[in-house]
Amino acid sequence: MPKLLGFQNRIVPILALAIFCAAAQFGIGQQPTSSDQKSDDSQQPTETLKVNVNVVQLFFNVKDKKGTLIPNLTKDHFDVLEDGKPQTIKYFNAESNLPLTLGILIDASGSQRNVIDMEKEVGGAFLKQVLSDKDEAFVISFDISVDLLQDFTRDVHRLQAALNKAKVNVDFTSNGIPGMGGGPVPQRGNSPGTLLYDAVYLSAHDMLAKEVGRKAMVLLTDGQDEGSRLKIKDAIEAAQKADSIVYVLLCADRGFYGSMGGGYFGEGDMRKLTEETGGRVINVGNKFDKLREAFDQIAAELRSQYNIGYTPTNTAQDGSYRKLEIKCKDPYKIQARAGYYAGRSGD
Repeated sequence: MPKLLGFQNRIVPILALAIFCAAAQFGIGQQPTSSDQKSDDSQQPTETLKVNVNVVQLFFNVKDKKGTLIPNLTKDHFDVLEDGKPQTIKYFNAESNLPLTLGILIDASGSQRNVIDMEKEVGGAFLKQVLSDKDEAFVISFDISVDLLQDFTRDVHRLQAALNKAKVNVDFTSNGIPGMGGGPVPQRGNSPGTLLYDAVYLSAHDMLAKEVGRKAMVLLTDGQDEGSRLKIKDAIEAAQKADSIVYVLLCADRGFYGSMGGGYFGEGDMRKLTEETGGRVINVGNKFDKLREAFDQIAAELRSQYNIGYTPTNTAQDGSYRKLEIKCKDPYKIQARAGYYAGRSGD
């Protein structure tokens, strides 16, 4: 992947190794198990049996045709297929109580100047609503750079304060946006302005990849990337490798784009990003009530996730992409990620 210059001073990669201590608490990885070890002073050799076990963990929601969440289904309601081949469900939980690691990514580019205060207020209330004392979150803002405003913490007040630090990078006196040629309208091309794809990649790769349990990102943005070094496919791949769900709340400043005549060109990419990772796009425009309702919906979905784990029949540890499909025997819609990347031998 291209190196993102200057980012080392903004996000320090997480150094702690992910320790997989139970099958129900990790996604895709290897779990060493050992036989009973003698702890006396007999000086007898200790025999250790190491077994590599790939376990795929899926978090997903079930909804009816109206979008209402369906609770209380059992394992027998579901079939899991990997690359079209049926898999044996090893464990199932109808209500996940695993810790949640959450990333809030807020677009601070010029196009958000009339909605960013709304995003801060409602986003702060969402964090207070959704995070328990065992969860943690971080806050990133992105415009012509990607900035870590708050590293992992369980302190909601710190997270709210970090959101309030996000500032739109616009010089209103000259109507200029740094890195965008001085004009108020985003310019396509190589001039950096909204490093959305870079922000998603870095959030997944540097922040979430080594975390365990449930992981999600919530993006507050109009969905338009301007000048990222990476592509949407790189952002999607990083999110999938981190086993992170991505939600996008499309917050659009209609006044900013009023002279453009056509509006946005990024919504399609945002839908692809969310569908591939098991989240969804919610279009809230510039309406306070719609944004609050969208956050309420996300909170409800994160609290009512089903959790399935299985050991794949394809045991190759080759880093390949595997397509996933969860089928419900009832006429319900499954909201789940589209696939995952297998681990590599020796990782």
